[in-house]
Amino acid sequence: MLGIFGGTFDPVHFGHLRTALEVKESIGFTELRFIPCHIPPHRNQPQANSEQRLMMLKLALLDAETGFSIDRRELDREGPSYMVDTLASLREEVADRPICLILGYDAFASLPKWHCWRELFNLANLAIMRRPDSPDIAFDNELSEILLKRRVEKPTDLHDNPFGKIVFLNVSQLAISASLIRNIIAHGKSARYLLPDSVLDMIQTSGLYRTVKAEQSN
Repeated sequence: MLGIFGGTFDPVHFGHLRTALEVKESIGFTELRFIPCHIPPHRNQPQANSEQRLMMLKLALLDAETGFSIDRRELDREGPSYMVDTLASLREEVADRPICLILGYDAFASLPKWHCWRELFNLANLAIMRRPDSPDIAFDNELSEILLKRRVEKPTDLHDNPFGKIVFLNVSQLAISASLIRNIIAHGKSARYLLPDSVLDMIQTSGLYRTVKAEQSN
């Protein structure tokens, strides 16, 4: 089974890496691809450019878990990085192999705001990461109906379905976000132990994130 973990990764940090590992082990992915977003359609533009974010991901994964890889197709595609386009291109390549899109709980709740969001269920399964202290969210009525029809309880159930199923997974509570790291660095403090040393060294060498900006958490 192929796992897909998208995001801006501005910068990649231990919150991304730890949850990716937990989902990989829970579901049993043979491969988990990190797909950095080029132009996010639902949030502010990343502070680091595409190649900088790609390099930070490469550094973070140098000594990472076997089965982790990077897919740069969104960086090479013009226009907004719509996940439905990414999954459609992947589906053409892997035929009937099960694909699983990894999403956070908040991202799943906002799914009805995504471009062609209903098509996602015809392209991939969804694994929804939920942390222990996450408050319950009132889902959109249509999304609630879809959840009733498509939810499975066991992560291993996804292996029998190339697409269309939803599973919720509890993951470790790590209060780390890219916006927190950017803010720490912008205020001249150390972000060490929040992200891999190799990534932090690159940030310090290149002078990234030294300016305070309005932030969104990720």
